[in-house]
Amino acid sequence: MSDEVITPAEPPITPFVQAYHHLRDLIIAGHFEPNFRLTEADLTKLLDVSRGTVRSVTAKLAQEGYLTSEPHRGVRTRDFSIEEAISILEAREVLESALAAKAAVSATDAELEDLTDICEKMAVADRDKAASDYSQLNRQFHRQVRKSARQPTLESFVDALHYPLVMRQYRDLTTVHPRQSSLSEHRAILYSLKTRNADAASAAMRHHVAAARRALLINVDEKNSSSGTGSNTG
Repeated sequence: MSDEVITPAEPPITPFVQAYHHLRDLIIAGHFEPNFRLTEADLTKLLDVSRGTVRSVTAKLAQEGYLTSEPHRGVRTRDFSIEEAISILEAREVLESALAAKAAVSATDAELEDLTDICEKMAVADRDKAASDYSQLNRQFHRQVRKSARQPTLESFVDALHYPLVMRQYRDLTTVHPRQSSLSEHRAILYSLKTRNADAASAAMRHHVAAARRALLINVDEKNSSSGTGSNTG
């Protein structure tokens, strides 16, 4: 009997899968304004697929909460009320703190090294006032913590919150980003993970996400006083 290991072939990337990921990535990246109407005609050109594929893609994204569907009027990107935004941030606070506690126990040494490297790069981005780089590294840090927790159900709940869409809508681009204490908060999370202290990791993560929520509330209150909304968190 041969000892050769047969690796299953990767499933083909269909036009639907490609178009789905393309449009989803554009939405997450903030390519469209909140409550922006997407027509089938525009999407067939943008995604280079048939109208049938567009309908399937937008139906899936609407089901997942990235879009809202309007009968006979197409779809629109999500537009979150301030109440929805606050609720999402509160839920994220609970879920991410639980994941951090799990990560303190289950993260591998290699994963902790990756988190250390990310944190060091965040310090450089913070020093250089590279806000875009800092935001990207911030997302990597949180993704790695969630991955290290090895709790796919909890992780899926965080993904379902659509936190990046809320931040795109409410971040105040006129204020300094990141927040002044953001880097020290990430360092506190990292230290708790490296010392394998689950309670401390949970508390550090909860403090970090709560600080982001409070910044959102402060900036929204400030903007509301002048008939606008915005936030700077992270």
